[in-house]
Amino acid sequence: MDMDKIEQLKIELQSLLQQGRVLIHQIPRSQLYVATGVFFFTVAFLSLVRFFKCSTPNTIVLTGLSRSGKTVIFYQLRDGFSHQGTVTSMEPSESSFVLHSEKTKKGKIKPVHVVDFPGHLCLRPKLDVFLSRAAGIVFVVDAMEFLPHCRATSEYLYDILTKACVVKKKIPVLILCNKVDKVTAHSKEFIRKQLEKEIDKIRASRSSVSAADIGVVGEAFAFCQCDNKVSVAEASGLTGEISQLEQFIREHVRP
Repeated sequence: MDMDKIEQLKIELQSLLQQGRVLIHQIPRSQLYVATGVFFFTVAFLSLVRFFKCSTPNTIVLTGLSRSGKTVIFYQLRDGFSHQGTVTSMEPSESSFVLHSEKTKKGKIKPVHVVDFPGHLCLRPKLDVFLSRAAGIVFVVDAMEFLPHCRATSEYLYDILTKACVVKKKIPVLILCNKVDKVTAHSKEFIRKQLEKEIDKIRASRSSVSAADIGVVGEAFAFCQCDNKVSVAEASGLTGEISQLEQFIREHVRP
């Protein structure tokens, strides 16, 4: 662009600005105040809507002991099959996607951000980073090998339920009993009762060394005593039966 054109453009802009000033002075002052107020109110309202929309969590955290089947469930949610031959991971895996079961639905579907967090004890300090932005927590339990690991499972679950961010934000927790397709698998009611009994023992042993606690003092522990909602469901990662899990996800991450 040459200098003549630049000068012409400057003249035209100055002319438009002058016309704008004239028009503003012709508007009654009361109308001008009202228009200004409406403008700033609209901007503030849209900013609030955008803030709350962006701040609504859409993260679902899958966790539990190692070899409970978390990664298989992660793949079922994302891809619709189990990816046979998966190995135990030492790092969290996360991805945002539309649930595989919803890919054929019409209209706009909100993606879910799913975190597959390893069950290794040494990694658990990192869990807080993900829990703080979670819309829901899925605690995966191996229903077939539950009894030998009942104590370790209960301790890990207790640690999650008593975390400050979980209690303060009342983050819902789903205890997902996986591998229920196996003949030797325990039922979700059996697992729930055993976890409640074991957590009751843990509460008694830790009450003197920890300020964090759940349940009602003087009563046997039950999940219904928690401030956040704790529910129990069944699944089979290998066969793809995860409908109860998907229902939990869509209760807390709206499509």
